[in-house]
Amino acid sequence: MEERIIVMATDLGERNFDIKSSMQELKELVFAAGGEVVGEMTQNLDKVNARIYMGEGKALELKELLEELEADAIVFNEELSGTQLRNLEEVLECKVIDRTNLILDIFAQRATTLEGKLQVKLAQMKYRLPRIIGYSTHLSKLGGGIGTRGPGESQLETDRRHVLKEINNVEKQLAKSKENRTVTRQKRNLSHIPLVALMGYTNAGKSTIMNAILNLNPVHDEVKEVFVKDMLFATLDTSHRQAKLNQGQSILISDTVGFVSKLPTALVNAFEGTLDELRYADLIIHVVDASNPNLALQMETTNLILKNMEIDTPILTVFNKSDKIDVERIDAIHEDFTEKMFISALDPVEISHLVNRIEVLLKDKFKLMSFSIPFDDLSILDYFSKKYDIMNLEYNEIGATFKAGVSLEDAGRYAQYEVKSND
Repeated sequence: MEERIIVMATDLGERNFDIKSSMQELKELVFAAGGEVVGEMTQNLDKVNARIYMGEGKALELKELLEELEADAIVFNEELSGTQLRNLEEVLECKVIDRTNLILDIFAQRATTLEGKLQVKLAQMKYRLPRIIGYSTHLSKLGGGIGTRGPGESQLETDRRHVLKEINNVEKQLAKSKENRTVTRQKRNLSHIPLVALMGYTNAGKSTIMNAILNLNPVHDEVKEVFVKDMLFATLDTSHRQAKLNQGQSILISDTVGFVSKLPTALVNAFEGTLDELRYADLIIHVVDASNPNLALQMETTNLILKNMEIDTPILTVFNKSDKIDVERIDAIHEDFTEKMFISALDPVEISHLVNRIEVLLKDKFKLMSFSIPFDDLSILDYFSKKYDIMNLEYNEIGATFKAGVSLEDAGRYAQYEVKSND
């Protein structure tokens, strides 16, 4: 049975803060966590109430609304201290969850790989560590549900020293995962196949675009798609797939974890290893939901994370869902983006145009060549067949001839077999 949730937000008059859009996003987060929003309340504040964050009178109004709607919990749009959580729980006599804990809860539900689960666990423990005094008493009254998943209640009832020890243990396990990922990356680099990383706000359409690219020029008879659902944080774990460009060149494409405004610092830090994919990518595709009325803030959120990670990889900004908007208006607003395009991920023609653009931006990584391989060296043809899309393959009395878009490394390594054009 879904928990009945009331969402609560305060407006402190911050620049670039749209409380309406922020509340809509909060509702979507509650839905993603498995809850049902039955009511909402907002308050304009000049400054935060150190005891319960919100105003005392508004808290009483919230309690009346809670009883009237028979809600199970209140979700705040801000990050609250342990003292504020405890005081609010006493005033409202119900479970209180802040935005950070809500997002952590969603991640705890969605992480599927061992590394993903460890990253979420680390983020949860770092979030709860400064709240451990009195927080376990608060949680012991909750009875499960949203905001309580992850390491578990018993973990929260331990003392600070034990939690610090557990944090250290998880960090060591993640360090081993990072070593394994480094080895995997080194092996991938030996293949000289360019990496294209999809990134952007959650639910902008990254996974849909990835699947569309995979289906456009299938590498295998059965395309291994990634999970897609119209929901915030539908996928968490980074997925890698081999794809082909329109001229047959192979690329690796990855779908990284999505972002959201006020993404908890603990989560950004915990997932830094996963986000390292962006550092090693040859091209980043920043996917933006062009139809979202708050896309400027979403783009700012994503760009800030990139800036903080000091990433200077080439970026192609893709405004997805362009079939729902006035392209000229959006184009005028974001005219400073030199590498950008407008597409609908559901249109195969526009996906083909996107793949063409990727091919152009990666042109320095490939060389389209004609080869003539003698029968004695046909193992080279096997090598190319496994790695690239072979075009115009023909056999003659000498051996085999074909065309392929190959990496610069392979172009140099097998230059002796190139058939020069007469042009």
